[in-house]
Amino acid sequence: MKKSTKTMIGVAVVAIGAACLFLFIGKSSNNMLSLQMVQASRTTISNSVTATGTVEPVVKVEVGTQVSGIINRIYVDFNSEVKRGQLIAEMDKVNLEAELQSKEAVLAGSKTEFEYQQQNYARSKTLYEKQLISDTEYETATYNYEKAKNNYESNVADMTKVRRNLEYAIITSPIDGVVINRAVEEGQTVAAGFSTPTLFTIANDLTQMRVIADVDEADIGQVEEGQNVKFMVDAYPNDVFEGKVTQVRLEATTTSNVVTYEVVISAYNPDLKLKPGLTANVTIYTLERPDVLTVPSKALRFIPDAEMLESMHILVENPDMETTPGKRIIWKREGNTLKPKQISVGTSSLNVVEVTDGLTDGEEIVLDVTATGPAVAAGQSERSPFMPGPPGNRNRNGNNGNGNGNGKQ
Repeated sequence: MKKSTKTMIGVAVVAIGAACLFLFIGKSSNNMLSLQMVQASRTTISNSVTATGTVEPVVKVEVGTQVSGIINRIYVDFNSEVKRGQLIAEMDKVNLEAELQSKEAVLAGSKTEFEYQQQNYARSKTLYEKQLISDTEYETATYNYEKAKNNYESNVADMTKVRRNLEYAIITSPIDGVVINRAVEEGQTVAAGFSTPTLFTIANDLTQMRVIADVDEADIGQVEEGQNVKFMVDAYPNDVFEGKVTQVRLEATTTSNVVTYEVVISAYNPDLKLKPGLTANVTIYTLERPDVLTVPSKALRFIPDAEMLESMHILVENPDMETTPGKRIIWKREGNTLKPKQISVGTSSLNVVEVTDGLTDGEEIVLDVTATGPAVAAGQSERSPFMPGPPGNRNRNGNNGNGNGNGKQ
């Protein structure tokens, strides 16, 4: 009985060992290493900054009044088109006209007094020169004349002010445009004691709009005048509007410890779809280089492992080649040999970099070494165990498991 038990245990151990050996050999034979190649190609490199802003008219005037009183008549409404100098409202002028009449009477009295004292002064001056009156009489005549003159001039200034206030009771449009806001009704009392009340808001031309965008302090250094902008508004989710950066304002705004800067963006609005106050989601293109030769930036990070490539029957030529200052090294395959090549690079965007010298359109370079097998039979690939990758998300071999590796942009 004991012998039979030992025999069964031995058979089980042999079976488990055979299964493990089969799995190991099968996996090793099916996971093949291969060079992944990519072609240098021409594309557009662009970088962008995103922000939110508010749509506003380019020219917007708030029309108010400098006198207090009752709004007697209103001649325009919301969305009314107005011309410069057009009458848009009138205030009650009874009190202002009564004040004008009162000031006219005061002015007339002061003028009469001034003329009388002027003549009296002239007579006194003649008599004084002939030493026919005393110094006191002459000084009194001079004093009365100067006092009457100052009083008259003060009343003239008051008349100018009263007449101007009467003119302010007639409210006209200062510009050609459209009334986008009317803040008063007929019969409403407005008080202009400490500040000028706003009665109307008039926009000059709604076909020329602008967006005031708040750009984060981390991005403002990339924004310059003249850059192209695309933006969308929630009112028209399928439309993309275009504009240009016209001004980068220097004053910072701090809200909840977040520092932003205002950027003014012009926006042509021929269809009048953009309305004042709409929220715009803005994309500012800080870099645009069309039709430039590019390669994936991943190719610049490829470092061949001579020992690993030798197992693939590939030789590495000059693996310790020193880079010329200002150059980068990429690797080309010629038959069963990898050869280094120095290139000059320019701007970069996301995962591509511009090649300014050293490559031609369509030229193939090495992107990576990948392992393929049953786990990636559906077109997936694994990163080479010899290529460094970002931390996190590592597979069981310790490799970075995020590589797509197709090299296409």
